[in-house]
Amino acid sequence: MSSRNMSSGKKVTPKKTNRKDRLGCTDEDALHFHSMGGKPGKLEICPTKPMATQRDLSLAYSPGVAAPVKAIFDDPVKAYDYTNKGNLVAVITNGTAILGLGDLGALASKPVMEGKAVLFKRFADVDSIDLEIDTKDADEFINAVRYLGPSFGGINLEDIAAPDCFIIEQKLREVMDIPVFHDDQHGTAIISAAGLLNALDLTDRNIKDIRMVVNGAGAAAIACIELAKSMGVPHQNVTLCDSKGVIYKGRAKGMNQWKSAHAIETDARTLSDAMVGADVFYGLSVADAVSMEMVASMADKPIIFAMANPDPEINPEDVKAARDDAIIATGRSDYPNQINNVLGFPYIFRGALDVQASAINDAMKVAAARALAELAREDVPDEVAAAYQGNRPKYGPDYLIPAPFDPRLIQKIPAAVARAAMDSGVARKLIIDMDEYEAKLSGRLDPAASILQTIFAKVKQEPKRVIFAEGEEDQVIHAAHAFLNAGLGQPVLVGRPDKIKAAFKKAGIKRPKEIEIQPVEAAESNKQYVDFLYERIWRKGFLYRDCARLVRLDRNVFSSCMVGMGHADAMVTGLTRNWYISYKNVQYALDPKPGRTVIGVTLAINKGRTVLLADTAIHEAPGPEELANIAIEAARAARRFGYEPRVAMLAYSTFGYPKGTRSERMREAIKILDERGVDFEYDGEMAADVALSKEAMALYPNCRLSKPANVLVMPGWNSASVSMKMLETLGGSTVIGPMLVGLEKPVQIAKFGASDSELVNLAAIAAYDAADKS
Repeated sequence: MSSRNMSSGKKVTPKKTNRKDRLGCTDEDALHFHSMGGKPGKLEICPTKPMATQRDLSLAYSPGVAAPVKAIFDDPVKAYDYTNKGNLVAVITNGTAILGLGDLGALASKPVMEGKAVLFKRFADVDSIDLEIDTKDADEFINAVRYLGPSFGGINLEDIAAPDCFIIEQKLREVMDIPVFHDDQHGTAIISAAGLLNALDLTDRNIKDIRMVVNGAGAAAIACIELAKSMGVPHQNVTLCDSKGVIYKGRAKGMNQWKSAHAIETDARTLSDAMVGADVFYGLSVADAVSMEMVASMADKPIIFAMANPDPEINPEDVKAARDDAIIATGRSDYPNQINNVLGFPYIFRGALDVQASAINDAMKVAAARALAELAREDVPDEVAAAYQGNRPKYGPDYLIPAPFDPRLIQKIPAAVARAAMDSGVARKLIIDMDEYEAKLSGRLDPAASILQTIFAKVKQEPKRVIFAEGEEDQVIHAAHAFLNAGLGQPVLVGRPDKIKAAFKKAGIKRPKEIEIQPVEAAESNKQYVDFLYERIWRKGFLYRDCARLVRLDRNVFSSCMVGMGHADAMVTGLTRNWYISYKNVQYALDPKPGRTVIGVTLAINKGRTVLLADTAIHEAPGPEELANIAIEAARAARRFGYEPRVAMLAYSTFGYPKGTRSERMREAIKILDERGVDFEYDGEMAADVALSKEAMALYPNCRLSKPANVLVMPGWNSASVSMKMLETLGGSTVIGPMLVGLEKPVQIAKFGASDSELVNLAAIAAYDAADKS
C-alpha cells in the first residue's frame, strides 16, 4: 500500500466503470478474484492444533481449557504463551477515507481491510482480523476499540479521515497497553524517512542543515514532519503547506491544532515561495501541485519525494527535464524509489509482537527507517536482481529504498524494531540471542510465494509466447488475461474463435489485441503441423490421415506441434482432461531433452518447509537406473527453485532393514549415483520419517545427509501420487505440481479442474522453463 493523503474523507460516489489499474487488471478481474473458489473474500480461520478426537476437543475446550484460563488469571502475561494474542493484530477502520475513494462507509471498506490482513500474513506471518466500526463519531469509535486489548497483540488503524485519525490514535495509545499504529500516517513517514536518509547521504547533506517543504497537511504529511523532526530536522527548517498556502505563525484560516504545531515564522505565503532554495520536497497532496519552475528554483541536487497517488505532484520526467541533478521518489511502482508502506507495517508489527511491546514509539519508527536505509546500501540478492530485468540494482539515486520482495526485510526490520523496543523500555519480553531470532524470522516467509515471486520476476525480464491449449474455457480466459496483465508474456488461446469470443463476453472482459486466438481448423497451419507430426510418428504405425485427425481434433496435439515447430515458446493444458492423457497427447510432438529423463516434480510446502517429490507423474515402477536419473533431474529442479538439494531415496525400509525387492532397487540406485560422481548430497534407502526428521536421522550417524532431506525420490509413481494427494488433502500442505521436467520444449499440465490462478502459475513456470538453456 503506497502513501495516501488522508486530509479529506468527503463522501464520494465512485463511478461504475470497468477501469484498468497500472497492471492492466479490470474491475471485472477484481470482482471475479474476490468471489471465486466458493469462499468469498480473502481470509479464513484455521485451527493450529489437531481437532480430530474427543481428547483433542476436550483439551481445546471444556474441560481442558480451564487450565490456561487459571494460568492467565494468575499471570496475565501467560496469555502470550497460551493464546494467539502474541501474533494477532486487529485491522480497524470506519471507512471514512478508503484509499482514494473517500468516505464510503464501514462495510465498503471491508475488502481493503481484508487485503491489509493478507499483507500482514504474506510478508511477516502476522495473523490479522479486520474490524469495521460503523460510526463516524470519534468518541464512539474510541469506546468500541479501547476494550479490545485482551484479544490482540496490536491495533492497526486504517483509512480514517483526518482530523479524527489523530484524535483516535492519540486517545487509544493513552488507554491501551498494546501498540496502536495508524499506518496511513506512520507507514508513509517511516518509508519516506528511510529514503530521505539515503538521499541525504548521496548528496552529502547533514539532516540538521536541510530545509524541507511539505505540501499537504493531512495525516500522512503531519506524521512525516514529526518523524523527520525527531530524526534531526530543525523545526524552523520545515515549511508546511496546504491548499491555502504556507502554514505560518499567525495564520487563522483553515487551521487546526495539528497544523498550528508546525507553523513557523516565514515571509513565504505560497508553495512556489517556499520551494525557492529548498533542499527537500515532500508531496502528500494532489497531482500536478508542483511545476517545473518550482523544481528549478530549489537548491543544488534537490530531493523530491512526490508521493500523491495515483499521480504524483510532478512526474519524474518533468523533474528531470527541469533538474537533471534531482533525486526522485514517488508512490508508484512504475518509477524507481516507490514509497510503499508494505516495506514497513508488517515488519514493524512483527518486531513489536515478538517482544510483547506496549507501544510503537518514535525510537522503533526511527529504527525501522534506519534499518531500511542500511539495507538499501547492501548488495542485493538474486530475487531482487531478477525483478530489475537482470540489471542488479545498486545503492544510488535510483535505488534509495529496498524492493518490497527483498527476502532480507523479514530479518532486518523486525530485529531492528525489537531491539529499539527493548532499549526504549516498552518491551515486556527480552530477546537474548538476536542472531538466533533473525534466523527464525526468515523461516516465517511463505516459501510458495517466494518461489513464485522469483519465477514471475525472471519471466518478466524475457516475456514468452505461451499457448493455453483449452482456450474456450472460462478459467483459461481469466488466466490468459491475468498472464498478459502481469507482464509475463503473450497468451495464445487455441480453440474455435466464436466460442473464445463468447467466453470473453461471458466473463465481462474485452479481449486485448495482444491475446491471440489460434483456430485449430486453419488449413494452412494444419498442413504444416500434420507434416511435422507425420515425420515424427509414421514409424509408430500412424498414417498421414491419422496425423491429420489428431491435429484437427486434439488441441493438445495441435498446441504441442506449435511449440515443437517454434511457433510458441511454451504451453499449458490439463484443465479439462486427465493429467496422464494430456501428457500422452504431448508425447506425440515432443521428446525428452537429449540425455535427460522426463519426470514429474511436485513442490510440497507445509508450515514454512518445502520439499520436492519425484517422480510424481511418469515412471510407475522405475528400476535402479531410472531412479538414479530421477534423482539427478529432481536435484537439478531443486537448484532451479533456489534450493541446494539433499536427496533421500525413500522406501519402507531404512538402510537395509527390513529387506525387500523395492528397497533393493533404491540401494542399487545409490550405487549408480556413487559411480556417476554427482555433485549433490544423497543417501538411502530410508523411510520418510528418517529423511524428514532431524531426530530420527540422528539415530543413523553414518547417514550422508547433512540435514533433513529437501528432495524425496519415491519408489514409484503410485506411491508418489498417493503421498502428494494426501499431503494436499489431509496434511494442509500447499502443493504445486506435478511439474514436467526434462522435455525438449516447456509444457506444464494442470490438474483437472484447476483454478485460473493455478493456470497462471503453471504458465509462468512453463515460460520460466523456456528461458532455461540447460
